[in-house]
Amino acid sequence: MEALNGLVERITFYNPENGYSVIRLRSDHQKSLGVDQDGLITVTGNLPELSPGMHLRIEGNWVNHPKHGKQFQAQLVEQILPSTITGIRRYLGSGLVKGIGPQLADRIVDHFGMQTLEVIEREPQRLHEVPDIGPKRAEMIAVAWQEQKQIKEIMLFLHSFMVSTNLATKIYKQYGLEAVNIVQDDPYRLATDIRGVGFKTADRIGRELGLPHDHPSRIKAGLSYILNKALDDGHIFLPKHILEDQSIKLLESDKGCVIQSLDDLEKEGIVRKEWLPWVEKGIQSSFAEGENGLLDDEIVSEKEKFIDVIYLSRFYALEQGIADDLQEISRAIPSAINELPATFLKLDAELSDEQKSAIKTSVQHPLSILTGGPGTGKTTALRALIMNLESANKRYVLSSPTGRAAKRLGQATNRNASTVHRMLGYSPGEGFLHNRKNPLKVDLVVVDEASMLDTYLTYRLLQAISPGTHLLLVGDVDQLPSVGAGDILRDIISSGIAPVTRLRKIFRQAAHSHIITNSHRINRGEMPKFVSSENSDEGDFFLFTSDSPDEAAEWVQDIVCNRIPKKFHLHPRDDIQVLAPMYRGPIGVTALNDRIQSILNPTNNSKPEKKLFGQVFRVGDKVMQIHNNYDKDVFNGDIGFIIEINLVEQTLGIDFEGRMVYYDWSEADQLVLAYAISVHKAQGSEFPAVVLPVMTQHYMMLQRNLLYTAVTRAKKLCVIVGNTRAISIAVKNDKVSHRYTALDWRLRSSG
Repeated sequence: MEALNGLVERITFYNPENGYSVIRLRSDHQKSLGVDQDGLITVTGNLPELSPGMHLRIEGNWVNHPKHGKQFQAQLVEQILPSTITGIRRYLGSGLVKGIGPQLADRIVDHFGMQTLEVIEREPQRLHEVPDIGPKRAEMIAVAWQEQKQIKEIMLFLHSFMVSTNLATKIYKQYGLEAVNIVQDDPYRLATDIRGVGFKTADRIGRELGLPHDHPSRIKAGLSYILNKALDDGHIFLPKHILEDQSIKLLESDKGCVIQSLDDLEKEGIVRKEWLPWVEKGIQSSFAEGENGLLDDEIVSEKEKFIDVIYLSRFYALEQGIADDLQEISRAIPSAINELPATFLKLDAELSDEQKSAIKTSVQHPLSILTGGPGTGKTTALRALIMNLESANKRYVLSSPTGRAAKRLGQATNRNASTVHRMLGYSPGEGFLHNRKNPLKVDLVVVDEASMLDTYLTYRLLQAISPGTHLLLVGDVDQLPSVGAGDILRDIISSGIAPVTRLRKIFRQAAHSHIITNSHRINRGEMPKFVSSENSDEGDFFLFTSDSPDEAAEWVQDIVCNRIPKKFHLHPRDDIQVLAPMYRGPIGVTALNDRIQSILNPTNNSKPEKKLFGQVFRVGDKVMQIHNNYDKDVFNGDIGFIIEINLVEQTLGIDFEGRMVYYDWSEADQLVLAYAISVHKAQGSEFPAVVLPVMTQHYMMLQRNLLYTAVTRAKKLCVIVGNTRAISIAVKNDKVSHRYTALDWRLRSSG
């Protein structure tokens, strides 16, 4: 093999899946082979993720590409330090070293010349000699230099395993100087310890390092991976036979190894085995009349038997804790509210009987549920309840799982409302202020959009509610379940532990909205009715017919970027939200984001941008948080806008509803573009306009509650792109996706 030294000028192509790259290199030797008229060499091969400004030593061979000419095909690559003034200046100013930008790089190199890198490495305190570099900046540069050095060593070790620079940075931040040793000893720790490193990446490293196929760490890591993936899919546990089958398939291992590792995980306290009733269940969309005129759910049970199931231990504790707390809350009678005389309630004559029943129920019962579709007056009933509580000098709090939903609740009630996290006094590093030892000092807690409550947040909520405080859950049970694990609202309803009031009547002012009337039609299993012409000046519900995914994608782009802004005077980025059932394909979330970003926020030399984790982020982009980050106080589904990309400090500054949050580049895998998002991620949010592709290619995701949830996210305008056949499939498919949970059973069995 031949060797080539040079400076990376630009990255032409990089595939994060396999590391295949095409880079343009400026050779240290001007008379090198393959130099084109720009003085650059094209280098190809499976390479680590590189950045312009890096100085490399590459070993490989020259090849003649039939179309692109002479290229250097790389086999081995190593990052080295530049050996010329120009190279040093470019290297320091490239953004590779946090805290040093082009201008500061020029001043440092002008001062120290060829000794620059040696000074930073061995005598960083001398950086004070450079004008405008104070002690803090000098220390930050020294720390960043050492980090970069360590990350480079990790990258050299991980290069053959196709681990990106960003993941290498995460590994370094997790393990520090011990990173290489830890990865060598047990690469499967990566899948457990570091978000973004999945089991398959860890397994690839383990196999390359020669670990046995049946190594206990590998089998246990695979089991943990499957259980955690089940959590991501909404399940609290998995039936043992399903876990075993999936593990044998993933690990290509025998059943004996899987069973032994499962026993080991149980002894270590990581998993818990339970013996639970296996019930094929579903909640009917219609509710049956219960006692006192309230509405209780019907459970459809086809078969029931007890089977072995496997929990991650922490989620077993959460589910059992929720069941215990709900039982305690529901039995706390009398309370400060239900002891009031019946005459204290002053209910407006314009309230429907359903609304009056909901208000009385929330006062008479410590735990109650108010559900109903859009336009049925849930907020009106809530306002009436609040006014009665205020007249009786009773204390209450209003909350919702997301910031957008809490803001909408506050506006609708003209009262203070907050996220559940803020209501519970969560602060990074400190945890939750309100808990079992310091409960909320109120008489009633209201949680709106309760269908979004997942298991973890519900546990924290209930820990802060002392017996005697009433809890009212308000939400639409016909929507999709929470993004996080669990099916809390449905499980509480199906358990029968709480009285349920369902509002059905659509009020006159809401009946004029096609969005509201069509959402109810969909929920009843009927086809929606569309405005007959897109040129109509009236109406808020349109269909653009298309049978081709590529054509549909063109329609979505045109509708978002041109048609809606021109006709309805809505902002294409701020007011219009594309919701897609799936991520992949030409009409999926990923492809639509790329399309819309290229039109609404294209590349601009005056606008900073950075490619991180395979995604280009630009100032002005609409982005979404995809994991709960308690330290930053941002949560799954929060939408914000990129205000700042600091190429020197290597940070992204995101505006979330008026609050700035900063991300290191290594944290950018928590963010995705949000011009288009999944329907699940849109829960609890409301947008002036929704554009929804519904195609037969989405067949696996075409469900009534998904279509219903998407349509009810639209406030002023809903546009569906697709065809009536796909819509009909969704409308007819009323089977609710089953989640493996046992909260309803625990509530019934302890009753």
